[in-house]
Amino acid sequence: MPKPAPAGVSTPPRPAGNGGTWHIIGFVYFTFICYLSIGLPLAVLPGYVHLRMGYSAALAGLVISVQYIATLLSRPWAGRISDHTGAKISVLWGMTACTASGALLVAAAALHSIPWLSIVSLILSRLILGIGESLGSTGATLWGITSAGPWHTAKIISFNGICTFGATAVGAPLGVLLDQRFGLASIGLVTILVGAVSFVLAARKSAVPVSPGEHLPFRNVIIRVAPAGMALALGGVGYSTLATFVTLYYASRHWSGAALCLTAFGVAFIVARLLFIQVINRFGGLPVVITCLMVESLGILLLWLAPSPRMAFAAAALAGFGFSLVFPALGVEAVKRVPEQNRGTALGVFTAFADVSFFLTGPLAGAVIGAFGYASVFLFALFSVLASLGIVVTVAGRRSSAA
Repeated sequence: MPKPAPAGVSTPPRPAGNGGTWHIIGFVYFTFICYLSIGLPLAVLPGYVHLRMGYSAALAGLVISVQYIATLLSRPWAGRISDHTGAKISVLWGMTACTASGALLVAAAALHSIPWLSIVSLILSRLILGIGESLGSTGATLWGITSAGPWHTAKIISFNGICTFGATAVGAPLGVLLDQRFGLASIGLVTILVGAVSFVLAARKSAVPVSPGEHLPFRNVIIRVAPAGMALALGGVGYSTLATFVTLYYASRHWSGAALCLTAFGVAFIVARLLFIQVINRFGGLPVVITCLMVESLGILLLWLAPSPRMAFAAAALAGFGFSLVFPALGVEAVKRVPEQNRGTALGVFTAFADVSFFLTGPLAGAVIGAFGYASVFLFALFSVLASLGIVVTVAGRRSSAA
């Protein structure tokens, strides 16, 4: 077990603020709406573009990926908007963007008979949705931290992550059901509805004041956040490879039940976050990350060596349990490295490292599979997580030497 953080580097004293679960949910709800808007068309658009419209599979993939590119490029900007004009403004813009993406999705369905206009509308919808994700989720996180108080940073980031995974899990099957019964336009209409309602809810909530003081140059924020961000990017490779390639891994071994691996990972991930989030405040972010990465590494190692689907199931659950607190614990460390008036920018930059990881892991892991076979993808993930562990151990060692 990690030792409690030394007095000189412990978490800040508990400030006045409301860290109740329902109070926090009132802010991370807006992250849920962002990712619900993403999840609704996620499983529908590739087939719609490739099979119904007759475009290539590559263009179908581009329609999906442009959203991630837009999110990645706009993360730091969304953070600066939250710092300079307020988290509430960022959330309002994010909800507006989600609503607009739904309207463009309706337009794409209406223009189905004019293929080039339809595909342009789809791409614009995805680009605006990516920007909305950055604005909405970054603003919601900072709004919650400022309202509840820094002591609850780990809890807010943790709940934010649960909303991210939960909304995508709910949105994807719901979107398929809507498309099958009512067509693509119905997904856009639902997106417009939830986005507009959420805009009204955000407008009625009290804003929090923008933190006064001189803001650090953006370059300095990147330098301060980079160690935590790099550790997050490498630590997230385990999840990315599992989510992307576990189905092919199972098929290569003639196993059934690949989806259960993802279920095991997700359930263990959420349970660990709900039960153990307070250990970050008790022991400090870095000791918790070190422990979690060791557990995640063990899970991925067992997944690589798994002789049966049952072992793979248990290994995926162990990996999910280990990865659960990596994001919030590293997020706490990233936020602590910058002044209060730069927290939004720090959150945006930190999360952008995860976006880069998710974007690059697919092609890199695919190249590994092409060269060494399906099982090798988990060895690749293991080396990545161990590299993340090395970064965190190095930072912790330097921190202890300086104390």
